[in-house]
Amino acid sequence: MSTTTDLRPRMARSGSRAPRRARRAERAERPEGVARMEISAGRPARGRPLLRRLVKGVVLLSGLCVLTVLAGFLAFLTQIAAREPVQVKAADAIVVLTGGASRIADGVTLLAEGRGRRLLITGVNPITTPGELRRTLPNGETLISCCVDLGHKALNTRGNAIEAAEWTRSQNFRSLVVVTSAWHMPRALVELNHSLPDVELVAYPVVTSRMETERWWRDPATVKLLFKEYLKYMMAKAQIRPAQAVAEVEAPRLRASAEARRAP
Repeated sequence: MSTTTDLRPRMARSGSRAPRRARRAERAERPEGVARMEISAGRPARGRPLLRRLVKGVVLLSGLCVLTVLAGFLAFLTQIAAREPVQVKAADAIVVLTGGASRIADGVTLLAEGRGRRLLITGVNPITTPGELRRTLPNGETLISCCVDLGHKALNTRGNAIEAAEWTRSQNFRSLVVVTSAWHMPRALVELNHSLPDVELVAYPVVTSRMETERWWRDPATVKLLFKEYLKYMMAKAQIRPAQAVAEVEAPRLRASAEARRAP
């Protein structure tokens, strides 16, 4: 009896070893590719964790880009003057970048105050004549006849800078009072500094009614305008200029403009 009971565990153990050896032998006889497929089928897929990490990386990078753009936009807003200067330093001449009637009026006023010896209005419509300008600014008629030049070549801010640089060098001026809108001033100074690195620039920002309100950021149109100007400002800083800057002015038109300036 003792012998029989002692043999049962041994037989059970020996019986359990046989299937294991058989399975190992069966695996050894299988092709290597089939064995790898079975092993990989028993493991969790690695594609999904990799995809999740990739999506998280894209979201994080997009968030950093948005924060960088917003930080740059806020820094740009700090460069926009909230009010016009009470006094401005005198310079050799004055340059007005067209885009608003108040800019020209302020430029003529500065000329009358002796803040410059001569005034250039750059970016004027080619069909505009000094006579038409006199009718819009009757108080500055004498100054317009003697001391105001009109530039017709500029098509954008970069063109304003090129036109102002040509005029400044031809007159041997060493300093300029720059007149343009407050929100346009940062980009204008960037372009003028590129074209006139050796000329001193004195900013005279013209504050329009749109920027005078204390809560302008609640106006979607104003925010859109400022954000577009910020993007253009960054392009100017990087010297990315996709558009043509100046137009060719015909010689007869130049002669007509010169004759109109000489006319009483």
